[in-house]
Amino acid sequence: MSVDVLIGLQWGDEGKGKIVDYLAPNYDIIARFQGGPNAGHTLVVNKEKIVLHTIPSGILHDNTYNLIGNGVVINPITLCQEMVKVKSWGVNIQKYLMIAEKAHLILPTHKVLDAASEAAKGKAKIGSTLRGIGPTYMDKTGRNGLRIGDILTSDFKSKYQKLKEKHLEIIRMYDFDFDIEEEEKAWFESIEELKNYSIVAGEYYVNNALANGKRILAEGAQGSMLDIDFGTYPFVTSSNTITAGACNGLGVAPNKIKEVIGISKAYCTRVGSGPFPTELDDEVGEEIRKAGFEFGATTGRPRRCGWIDLVALRYACFLNGVTQIALTKADVLNDFASIEACTSYNVQGKKSMELPFELQEKMDCNYTSFPGWQSDLLGSNYGDLPVNLQNYVSFLEDYLKVPVSMVSTGPEREKLLLKQEAIV
Repeated sequence: MSVDVLIGLQWGDEGKGKIVDYLAPNYDIIARFQGGPNAGHTLVVNKEKIVLHTIPSGILHDNTYNLIGNGVVINPITLCQEMVKVKSWGVNIQKYLMIAEKAHLILPTHKVLDAASEAAKGKAKIGSTLRGIGPTYMDKTGRNGLRIGDILTSDFKSKYQKLKEKHLEIIRMYDFDFDIEEEEKAWFESIEELKNYSIVAGEYYVNNALANGKRILAEGAQGSMLDIDFGTYPFVTSSNTITAGACNGLGVAPNKIKEVIGISKAYCTRVGSGPFPTELDDEVGEEIRKAGFEFGATTGRPRRCGWIDLVALRYACFLNGVTQIALTKADVLNDFASIEACTSYNVQGKKSMELPFELQEKMDCNYTSFPGWQSDLLGSNYGDLPVNLQNYVSFLEDYLKVPVSMVSTGPEREKLLLKQEAIV
């Protein structure tokens, strides 16, 4: 069998959790392949809002196994808190959740390093979520990190102490006040709790499953425009958020990837600092924010809002090898008389459909306008949608050269309309 990949095509917050939750019954295993507790995948089940930060979004489905892959960085405290919540929903999490032994651990001092580094940047800060993600990935590439598998070794505490002392030396250079005593106690208690769960060799787990005909969906976090190599550097995350990251983050070969499902909002948002060409810093942007309740699922920070950026979206589609698009939050635009889409930038006096080396905070964008549908999206089939919305979707497909396979018209599971019969 093969691995299908689901990734965000913008700056994150595209609604990946809902789409994974919807698709999960089609798969045997849902596997997170990168990122950490800075992710916030929101599901709405029976009108209850559920936010997952580390656990894959298939955990609410019976007989669907979930793997936290080696490319993920894990805060034991956050993960254990999340496990308690999932258990309260009646899920046998000890049966259905696996943790890759090569996934790296976020230490309490990683969070201090994150906060100290961000504070030192002043106005040049990148908008970190301050959850220790960046410093943990730095230790990973610097070959200093601790992994889940280390917690099962006899000398784990000495390994921890050695890395902690290294961090403390760096923190002293920042002259940054902190106290980790209480968090450190909770951290070690959480480490003991994790020993009660299935810690597996993730790469063998995934490839053995494929050899036995199992279907796997790889779930990404954040968005393609936050990729460490191809995103709007340096205002990016610390991992590879594109399809290629699934290979490294799970231990699967590129030829095992089949479908790539890209998620995009019908408009665009961004959290934190960094360039955002189509940002609407006006009453229209505020109207989108209110209608879409655009506040971070993890941080609670208000998201910056703007029209859809098709130049960036086209870039994300070819980087990821997207085979189909799920368009989310179309209902947020229900009341707008007209809709705009950025179709090119003006770069050095010329129209361009390519991202420049360094995307500017305020790009000169060219827009195509569409009449709004100005109605609620109440239908249960794609053909029930207003003609103006269907025309908008058709334009996106023509521009991006990728089919839109589903359109989300609300946060609930049932508010997802299929445009094509066969999706995966």
